Amino acid sequence: MLEGPKVSQSELAKRFGVSQPQICRIIKNKERILSEWHRNGDPERKRKREGKDVALEAALLRWVEGARATDLPVSSPLLQLKAKHLAEALGRPDPEPDGGWLARFEARHNLAFKKPPVEKGDAEQPTADHWAGAVLPSLLRSYALSEIYACGEMGVLLPASSPGKGESAGDRLTLLLCANADGSEKAPLRVVGEIPRPPCLRGVNLGQMPWSYRAGSLAGMTAPLFAEWLREFNEGMWRQGKSILLLLTKHEAHPYLQLSNVRMVFVPPAAALAQPLDRGITSDLKGHYRRRLLRWLLAERGTGQPTLLDALHMLAQAWGDVHPGLIASCFRATGFSPDAGTEAPALAPAPGPLSREQLERRTMTDEELERDGESAEADGDKGTTERKDGGELAAVQPCPSEREVWGSLATLRRYLECRATSPDLFQAFYELEDAVHMVSAG
Repeated sequence: MLEGPKVSQSELAKRFGVSQPQICRIIKNKERILSEWHRNGDPERKRKREGKDVALEAALLRWVEGARATDLPVSSPLLQLKAKHLAEALGRPDPEPDGGWLARFEARHNLAFKKPPVEKGDAEQPTADHWAGAVLPSLLRSYALSEIYACGEMGVLLPASSPGKGESAGDRLTLLLCANADGSEKAPLRVVGEIPRPPCLRGVNLGQMPWSYRAGSLAGMTAPLFAEWLREFNEGMWRQGKSILLLLTKHEAHPYLQLSNVRMVFVPPAAALAQPLDRGITSDLKGHYRRRLLRWLLAERGTGQPTLLDALHMLAQAWGDVHPGLIASCFRATGFSPDAGTEAPALAPAPGPLSREQLERRTMTDEELERDGESAEADGDKGTTERKDGGELAAVQPCPSEREVWGSLATLRRYLECRATSPDLFQAFYELEDAVHMVSAG
């Protein structure tokens, strides 16, 4: 109407039942009003109402636009979780946005979350029989064993923290595992917990750890977290000069990304096409983790529970304990390697809890070691008094107790956590720790 035949402001005011100054303000701000109207995209909206927290809404809207620009699926529950994290980061006293606030936010910005369409190409899902008989063999012929990877998640439980032993890390962690078909490469663990900033990780040089930690809703994997890992994994393959095939199951937390060095292929959800990880790799990792957890509890003699940081190191060690031969056999058993077979791998049973006799035997062994240390100290003192030169008596260090050894190892680990320049240093530390435990148990 403003672009048509010239009409006076008074005439427009009478026609729409408003005041002449209001018509004047509308004409003066015409460009801004039209720009905001087009950006909102809701032609029925008559008022521009701002939310109570403009900064939070602006940050959340930027995140939505960024997620959509990278083709990440966004849903109302995920939006509410992100709003909570942003509110905490902005220091809001009540960081839990309710459903009503979220609905008004979506209406103000014309946000409608629909089920994401199926991606084309590798993301399209043929039938399980056709996929196993035709699609998979043709894919495997194009890659070497070392270039065929599979990834997936598994959950582990954590012991509850004892009173006075620090923060509770929650009851559950989610691990993202990734390995290749010949077992020659295992990607560092990506661990998802519930606590955004665990106090036990303060001061740790997180970039040089043999694991990485992220926080997710209910300690579960989410699409943004998985997309972040995918980009880091692709960058690692690019640095190695490798182009690889990544097999994974279709899931709402597994967005499809077009990457330079990683070709994603989704496996049809069929029981006959089980992932190699589910065929024995995850159970083997859990067995190693349980063994290390029991060993830790024995060393502490029941005085406390492991922190989240302790658990992260034990999980990294357990992942390193999974033998490459087992990984290769699991790939063959599921048909995910060119020389696929049908025999399932033989797995070592997970260690069970130690019996009372074993605990008593372990206690007796510790007492004998302490007595041996006292005897060695006495013999050493006697030897120093028999020195022929008559000089100053040399101090002889007594044999340290197991608790002193574990304390020294904990001190060394903390030093590496703060000063390590490469995750490879922890592999040497883990080997040293295993050697000390073998001496102790022998």
